[in-house]
Amino acid sequence: MGSLVGRRVVVTRATEQADALAELLRERGAVPVVVPLIEIVPEPDGVAALAALDPTTFDWLVVASPNAAVAYLQAHDCLPAAVAAVGSTTAATLSARGWSVDLVPTRQQAEGLVDEFPTGRGRVLVVQAQAGEATLADGLAAKGWAVTVVRPYRSAPATPSAAQAEQALAADAVLFASGSAARAWSTAFGAVAPQVVVVIGPQTAAAVTAAGLKVTAIAADHSLPGLVRALEQHLATAQ
Repeated sequence: MGSLVGRRVVVTRATEQADALAELLRERGAVPVVVPLIEIVPEPDGVAALAALDPTTFDWLVVASPNAAVAYLQAHDCLPAAVAAVGSTTAATLSARGWSVDLVPTRQQAEGLVDEFPTGRGRVLVVQAQAGEATLADGLAAKGWAVTVVRPYRSAPATPSAAQAEQALAADAVLFASGSAARAWSTAFGAVAPQVVVVIGPQTAAAVTAAGLKVTAIAADHSLPGLVRALEQHLATAQ
């Protein structure tokens, strides 16, 4: 019997993104408690700016999240010559459309992508959230690229119902796949959380800590399967 069997695990992702993580948990015997704490809101100016661009004039497309990949797919049906994704979950969003991804960094975060990105003199299109940090744009510009950044969406906090709140706080563990979900948790529940808090990567860990929560484990592989493995490994060790 696996360490996740029967465990109630909170999934904090937006409604349209929760199913993939919930299914991974079910496959390992866990009981997902879906409590969406964020919603993805289009930014009209960013959506228009993305749609107005000609992808064929760029040498690279860099997508900073699955939401960025979705926003790009909604705007265009072709790609620049090469594509980079910050993580494997983001890459999978493009691969599901049959498009190949040329670069997914070993260290699946913005800094890791910048480290592995080639030096060049062409044009790079970066698609990210409205509140996305300048790490990608600044890092790629420092490598010689002309960088265009578009921000077609933002994350907004979602308010859980009373029933969802009760289920979340009674769960065995909570998973955070983004810093925005961690901040929304803090808004909804303060510093109260299940005993086990597992995060997808170091940037999310920093947001969780800033929200007043204690991080139990950080996924070594910054992906949804990696997030579930980190939870499973922690629980197996704690038994």
